[in-house]
Formats: sequence, C-alpha cells, structure tokens
Amino acid sequence: MSERPIRPVRPRDAASVVLVRGHGPAAEVLMGRRRGRAAFLPNVYVFPGGRVDRADVAVGRRLRLPAEVTAPLIRRRRDTHASGVLVAAIRETFEETGLLLAEEAPFEAPPGLARAPVWRAFGQLGAAPAVGRLTYVARAITPAMSPIRFNTRFFMADAAWARGELVTEGELLDLRWVRLADAARILPLVDVTLFVLRTVARHLEGEAGDRVPLWRYIGDTAHVLYE
Repeated sequence: MSERPIRPVRPRDAASVVLVRGHGPAAEVLMGRRRGRAAFLPNVYVFPGGRVDRADVAVGRRLRLPAEVTAPLIRRRRDTHASGVLVAAIRETFEETGLLLAEEAPFEAPPGLARAPVWRAFGQLGAAPAVGRLTYVARAITPAMSPIRFNTRFFMADAAWARGELVTEGELLDLRWVRLADAARILPLVDVTLFVLRTVARHLEGEAGDRVPLWRYIGDTAHVLYE
C-alpha cells in the first residue's frame, strides 16, 4: 500500500521591512540575529518582520492608504488584506527594534487595541503609521515541504521616518546597521535575505523596474518569478 503524499503547510502571510540609512556606497540596512531557540531560521540575521494578524487588519481599516502603495499588493486579494500587510510591517518593526515608522496624521487605534504597546506608542507620539512611506520591493514563499511556511512581502523604507531608540535585548539580538555592500560578506544570511538585499540595491541604484520579484521554490530549486 503506497503512502499518501504529505500535504504542504499553507504559508502564513507575513511582512518585513528593510530600513535604509544613508545613500550610495555608504547606504546601511538594519539587521538583527534571530535567537537560537527560534523555530524558524535560528541564529541567522534577518530584517525585522513577522506574520500578519487580525489586529493588523483592524488597524488598517482606519488608515488612508495611497493607491500606489496598495495596488501592487492587492492583485486578487481584498483591500483589507493589503492594509493588514502594511500595518504588520510597521508593527513588527516596532516590536523587534523599538523604532516607529511614523508620520504626522490623525490616527486612533480601534477599541480594544489602544493599550497594545505599539499603538500606545503612536498615541503618545500623536502620529500615525507611515504606511505611505513603504515601498513594496519583493515577495518570498517558504519551500512547500517546510513545516513552517510564510508568504512574506518585503518593503523598504527610509530610516529618516523611524522614531525612537534601538532596543538592546528584544526579539532580535545584535541589532545593527550594516553597510548594504558588506552584509553578505560579514553576516550569516540565508538565500532569501541575499535575494532581498540584491533587490534593495537595485532600487537604490534606480534599476529595479516596475515588477515585483517573487522568490519561490519549485521542487528543491529556487526561482525568481515576477508579479
């Protein structure tokens, strides 16, 4: 009797932000090391990010989102999905780094969420999540046979919009600004992170084009497709 094939785990929606500081050859990106006990990618350096939750969608409904930001995200998904992804990117950045991507605009968190640290911080600052300052640059899907899978949208943002101080002992360890040109040489990185770094470099050089690259596996081989 033949064994039944294992059904792949459905990937969870996630978002990640590449904060960029400086210009040209001196441009730096913010990265941190995942803890050794992390179930996903332990001990490697990554950009701040994490999965989208229902609260992100609830917050997103209260924000005015520029069409140029949401349009590449929507495709066959609802507007609320796009807003949730953008909010998750900003929330996770705060939770993992202590930095708020904020801009002066009216904002009030939904009832029941105002006490969450990230939305309380926005309230104290009198600012709104700077979703309009995010640029959608890449997407990556974890291999089909991985026990933990993510469908991650990667954004880049100018660190000039980040307010606050870097945390020293948060979800990510050894948070540091690293020269974009040096990151691949001096840090332990996985293939997806290298792909995103190359994509960010093309954006900074004005060579990215209009289509968003998608990194996904077909069998055991990674391919770069385009949305």
